[in-house]
Amino acid sequence: MIHFDESMKILEAQKIGAYKTRRLPLMEARGFVLAEEIVAEENSPEAPTSGMDGYAVRHEDLALGRLKIAGINPAGSRSVETLKPGEAIKTFTGSLMPEGSDTLIPIENVTVEGDEIRIDEPVPRGFSVRPVGENYAKGERLMAEGTRLEFPQIGVLAGLNRSHVTVYSRPRVAILATGSELLELGEPEGHAGQIRSSNSYTIEAIVRRYGGEAIQLGCVGDDRDSIAAAVDNALAQADIIVSTGGVSVGDFDFVKDVVGALEGAELLFKGVRIKPGQHIMVARRRDQFIVALPGFAYSSTVTALLYLLPLMAKLQKTQTPLRTVRATLREPFVKRARKAEFTACNLRLEGGRYFVDFEGKKSGTSAILTNMLGPVGLLYTSEEEGNKDAGEEVEVIAFD
Repeated sequence: MIHFDESMKILEAQKIGAYKTRRLPLMEARGFVLAEEIVAEENSPEAPTSGMDGYAVRHEDLALGRLKIAGINPAGSRSVETLKPGEAIKTFTGSLMPEGSDTLIPIENVTVEGDEIRIDEPVPRGFSVRPVGENYAKGERLMAEGTRLEFPQIGVLAGLNRSHVTVYSRPRVAILATGSELLELGEPEGHAGQIRSSNSYTIEAIVRRYGGEAIQLGCVGDDRDSIAAAVDNALAQADIIVSTGGVSVGDFDFVKDVVGALEGAELLFKGVRIKPGQHIMVARRRDQFIVALPGFAYSSTVTALLYLLPLMAKLQKTQTPLRTVRATLREPFVKRARKAEFTACNLRLEGGRYFVDFEGKKSGTSAILTNMLGPVGLLYTSEEEGNKDAGEEVEVIAFD
């Protein structure tokens, strides 16, 4: 088995031969990843613009105390008036500043007396005037390729008059659960040795949450031929194939053998010194990836987060969405093995600091998916680390 860090380096080193892209209408592109660089083609604004309602003036004229109202300058007006000394032009938010003006004095700072304004509270030169290029300048790179499009990006693109945008196609992830003991949702239980297939639904939820398209292929029994047919079916329609179960060392664990026999497949690694999920296997066939996860629910969930998400991100030329934070232990942590461990914990933000405890988290096998309930994070300790005392800082994978 290899070190966890080595397995991550292997994933990072993978190069994609041909990325899949799509051209989408702007509002359909939310949640997708940009496949182009967005560069401003003009200044925004193109000319000095009012930042609020008030009066456009020459700053030096404020010392006069009173100014004549020479006109009104509504937003959207095509023509721009010229301001003369000793005058003020009523100007609204978003209006172009009149020629000769350099300052906008808010309506709250003046008193209107007939056809004049009295200056009650002066403002600094340039007050509330948006300069050319304040928002962005012509030629400025606004969004890099690989940026995920959410509401700020959508708004900026709309301001750029981009009705369509080129994005990376969402990776199609085929999900396959292996095991003769598995029951589909709604299928009646025949005996106590059967269990409900939950892994495939957990993984589908992960895929959907992090911007992929899930293809559910159901349950397959522990039969080499059935598994081989299911994997072939998955390869015909998906970018990534995720299986659960069948990768350990048991007599009926056939997934590793099926993948090993695939024509053109390259085994990236089989076995990583991590807890849970040490029997994780990742293989590649051209630009397709096969991620074979263990069968226990907590184990398959953790390894899906660690190994599936980076591959989904790679197919979209972006970074894994998982983030880590530093947190303080409220209680001691006992390291269970000389492996990289990912331990479910409660992660709470209090007074600007993260804290970790294990209240309600059960000790046992890697089948306990209920440990992922609540304000959960994954406490990460490398295989070189040992026990931790209360008050120590630790690294935690956080879920927004």
